[in-house]
Amino acid sequence: MEIRIEKANSLKQKPDFNKLGFGKYFTDHMFMMDYNEKDGWHDARIVPFGYIPIHPASTVLHYGAEIFEGMKAYKSADGYQMFRPEENLKRMNDSAERLCLPTLPLEIFTEALVKLITLDYEWIPESVGTSLYIRPFMYGNDESLGVHAVHNATFVIILSPVGSYYAEGLNPVKITIESEDVRAVRGGTGYAKCGGNYAASVRAGKRAAERGFSQVLWLDGVERKYIEEVGAMNVMFKIDGKIITPSLTGSVLPGITRKSCIEILKDWGYTVEERLLSVDELISAAESGKLEEAWGTGTAAVISPIGVLSYLGVNHEVANNKIGTLTQKLYDELTGIQWGLRPDDRKWCLKVKV
Repeated sequence: MEIRIEKANSLKQKPDFNKLGFGKYFTDHMFMMDYNEKDGWHDARIVPFGYIPIHPASTVLHYGAEIFEGMKAYKSADGYQMFRPEENLKRMNDSAERLCLPTLPLEIFTEALVKLITLDYEWIPESVGTSLYIRPFMYGNDESLGVHAVHNATFVIILSPVGSYYAEGLNPVKITIESEDVRAVRGGTGYAKCGGNYAASVRAGKRAAERGFSQVLWLDGVERKYIEEVGAMNVMFKIDGKIITPSLTGSVLPGITRKSCIEILKDWGYTVEERLLSVDELISAAESGKLEEAWGTGTAAVISPIGVLSYLGVNHEVANNKIGTLTQKLYDELTGIQWGLRPDDRKWCLKVKV
């Protein structure tokens, strides 16, 4: 597919790459492409970053027909590299199928990413711990009211140079286990990366933040018994030498960082159990000292050590509220591969020369 490029007349002043935060700055251009049932995907274009006009009756505004992904590009000596982009497209297409949005071919997705990032290459920060965050998203824009499958859609990619997702950086975060609100249920959209899942998590997250916690750890929506995921991350626990992570039951996001960690840990000889983990089992392990380490995994934070787990008003310290040895080792391995500092023996990175 031919991609039309309209360059910005004037380029923005770039921010201080040592003080980026997360998701606050955006590059000079964005990719857009439209879909309808007659023409399929068409009018692929890179245009100056700006506001998107939208019809007041657009499907996304009334019925939440929207999905997105989170990816990163890392500057290298002769260009940049992206971490497992084909996995992001696979998950995005799964999300699209769940919300009755059109799917995307890998060739178009990859070409759009490469052309956009190459055009805005100078926005990729170089400091350790920084990257270019990539946000592909799609929304339905039928210009009529009524609940039905989407007939018209728009696909967009925007880019943002970022630092650490959490203000704590790689320092351990405080997590509270939510016992009231529910994020998702099996058979719902929990495995899809769609805005509604995140909107449903905001109230509990707001309450948690008011009490000094960084994130909420969700329980399953039926029995309120089994650990699922943190608001912005999957979660893993080292309990009595084994790695335990909640199984993908349909209400947990199939994280790409989660998948990568499991593969690395198995290569290192660890026993990894993907299974139901009850909150009672977890708290019992914390009280007995068998909970050795805990961490979150996700594109934004990569690896985030958990220093405190709180449940029903009782705080349980993990690894003396310090980053655990295995957590640090995982972080070093993953970021080393992503930044090109360690061998990419598994061929996870798509390397692009500029």
